[in-house]
Amino acid sequence: MTKNANIGARDPAPESAYARMRLGIALALGTIGSIGMWSFVVALPSVQADFGATRADASLAFTLTMIGFGIGGVVAGRLSDRFGIVFPAACGALLLCVGYILTGMASSLLWFALAQGLIGLGSSATFGPLMTDISHWFTRRRGIAVAIASCGNYLAGTIWPPLVQHFIATDGWRTTQIGIGIICVVTMLPLVMALRRRAPVHHEEVAGASATAARGSLGASSNALMVLLCIAGVACCVAMAMPQVHIVAYCGDLGYGTARGSEMLSMMMGFGIISRLAAGLIADRIGGLSALLMGSVLQGVALFLYLWFDGLTSLYVVSALFGLFQGGLVPMYAIIVREYFSAQEAGTRLGIVLMATLFGMALGGWMSGAIFDLTGSYQAAFLNGTLWNLLNAGIVLWLLTRSRRRMAYA
Repeated sequence: MTKNANIGARDPAPESAYARMRLGIALALGTIGSIGMWSFVVALPSVQADFGATRADASLAFTLTMIGFGIGGVVAGRLSDRFGIVFPAACGALLLCVGYILTGMASSLLWFALAQGLIGLGSSATFGPLMTDISHWFTRRRGIAVAIASCGNYLAGTIWPPLVQHFIATDGWRTTQIGIGIICVVTMLPLVMALRRRAPVHHEEVAGASATAARGSLGASSNALMVLLCIAGVACCVAMAMPQVHIVAYCGDLGYGTARGSEMLSMMMGFGIISRLAAGLIADRIGGLSALLMGSVLQGVALFLYLWFDGLTSLYVVSALFGLFQGGLVPMYAIIVREYFSAQEAGTRLGIVLMATLFGMALGGWMSGAIFDLTGSYQAAFLNGTLWNLLNAGIVLWLLTRSRRRMAYA
């Protein structure tokens, strides 16, 4: 008894200085590791020219990156549930290194695309699993902590592209790819080793009991809740994909030029960081489901505004609002998973839900393009996104209403 008590006394507590330091490390790892999500967007023109490929064939590499990211999130989540965050995060760093070096040495486009799949696998370990890990170390401020950890993905999208572009212009895309791989493994492995401590056992047991009670208030089995969360994730990201994937092309069609559209996309990313932090603070006060519903409704409002305003200034404003409203949606799924599932399975559960959101992004990007091809306009595509957004909001509202009714009855 005394021995166990002493061990518990040495364990860092949730909300402690160590927990805050761990959060800073998670943010750094996410910012470095998520380069795999953005570097190919910058390298695409050079890769296409080097291999003499069509734009569609060259874009296959991005598709495989996203597939690797989705599958890797589930695998890395499962590994983090069993062994802690160190093993999957270290594997992620090594996969990033190998993937980038292989792309730099690629002699064919297929080789390059398959190596990009490895990069997607590696990057996945620095998103969902890190959010899950941080959720174990915070209780009262879990929402803002998870939101900060998730910002590494957006910070990577802000910091890395201009740097990658600079080195591609000066040293070539192959040298740049190899250099990125070396930088990832050299910087990430020491940071990963600082995360060796596991969350206190007593805290995990209390959190598991609380999650079981919360799920009981919904009156839904764990599998039924997972299905609903996955459908909601697909729906919200189909809606989210319309502006994110097509805003550049939309501005080109309107005669404003693709450079304006790129500026709007960059602005979405910047406001998305603010959105994630705000959503985390809100979730700490009203819970993950309520915060998700709020964000979903606001995202729907922004999508609806795209139907009515297509002037250059108004598009900047609406795009800023869209970024401010949508950025906090995906991290809320991490909060919801921790609220309604035990800590021992949170990594796997979140990986599955995040894979559903990625599928929603892929489906939404393709669907919007197909609707444009059929109608010759993006108006119907914006309306389609709004309808999918209503499905997401409807699922979340139904869960919230069901929970409150059952609690009132009890």
